Amino acid sequence: MKTLTTANQLTLLRMLLIPAFVILLVYEHEGWALGIFALAGVTDGLDGWFARRGQQTSLGAFLDPMADKLLLVTTFIVLTIPGIGLANRIPLWLTILVISRDVVIVLTVAIVTVAVGRRQFRPSIYGKAATAIYIITCVVVMFFNFLERASRLVTVCVYLSLAITLVSGIHYIVHVARTINQPQTAVASRPGRLRA
Repeated sequence: MKTLTTANQLTLLRMLLIPAFVILLVYEHEGWALGIFALAGVTDGLDGWFARRGQQTSLGAFLDPMADKLLLVTTFIVLTIPGIGLANRIPLWLTILVISRDVVIVLTVAIVTVAVGRRQFRPSIYGKAATAIYIITCVVVMFFNFLERASRLVTVCVYLSLAITLVSGIHYIVHVARTINQPQTAVASRPGRLRA
């Protein structure tokens, strides 16, 4: 099967958009930065559409979640940096929590794999909700930065992000504990995606 499929090309494009997004945001071109972020979201939807139509590959299963994490983490970091003329910022403590959550997930999967063998970690509804809320938070912050005014909606999104981070983190810990206690079974033949 062809490795560099249309789906994988779109994923790579999303990764290449990240530096452009950062540069635009740092130089206070909030409107263009928001447009690039939206374009990255479109590529995410399209690569998933192509993947579901026979373009699933091991490379895509690895690259797609990595591209998503890179885009979100980069966005959180840039929107936290002081010294940029932004009307709204994501608090440092939230960015630390979000990044720590992802690091803990990756380390947990690695440790479990080494200690008890490979296990299948299916995407959870809380993990998907966390990703959606993080994206909404970033869009809201960038939108009101584009308007050059503060908004209480930013604060609401920040605390929603905090809540879903804690809920999804606790759920993931419980899920991992249950998975470890299950007998090792045959892992699905098609590549899985690390989402949480």
